[in-house]
Amino acid sequence: MPIHFVAWCATMERFGIEFTEDRFYSLGGVPTEEIIRLLSREQDVNVDVAQVAEQKELAFLEHLSSVAPVEPVLSIAREYRGTLPMAVASGSCGDVLHKTLRQLEIFDWFDAIVSSDDTERHKPEPDVFLHAAKLLGVEPVHCRVYEDTDIGIQAATAAGMQCVDVRPLYLPRSND
Repeated sequence: MPIHFVAWCATMERFGIEFTEDRFYSLGGVPTEEIIRLLSREQDVNVDVAQVAEQKELAFLEHLSSVAPVEPVLSIAREYRGTLPMAVASGSCGDVLHKTLRQLEIFDWFDAIVSSDDTERHKPEPDVFLHAAKLLGVEPVHCRVYEDTDIGIQAATAAGMQCVDVRPLYLPRSND
């Protein structure tokens, strides 16, 4: 998330759109284009949403080597890799999600990878998590989600899944 915030700030500043850290974290899990539509409408700034989204994703990819996992969550995934069905269900677009998992060298740890490209409705709707559970062949009630946003926690709860809030395990980037 902190690297996404850096990419968002650099991109939105170019277009004259303010995006505070608090707002960024409140929209965590919402697809990039939806965030751009929302912010540009709220701030009455006319932009080409697809162009801004592409620039934001490119800005993120420029910093991809700086992405670090939430170590306690990675430890759990490492422990259960190959013994329990596991999925990644993210609000990121598929290309960025796949590149991120490859950068972290964990892409092949998961039985399913679901991105915002794979569902029509996005967090806080439960679709991304329900789709992952379906691909795993696991009932939602038997799934545990590790989530870093309020919207994601709402989505996991709406899916009927157990949810662990991982935010206490790291500190968000500060603008101070």
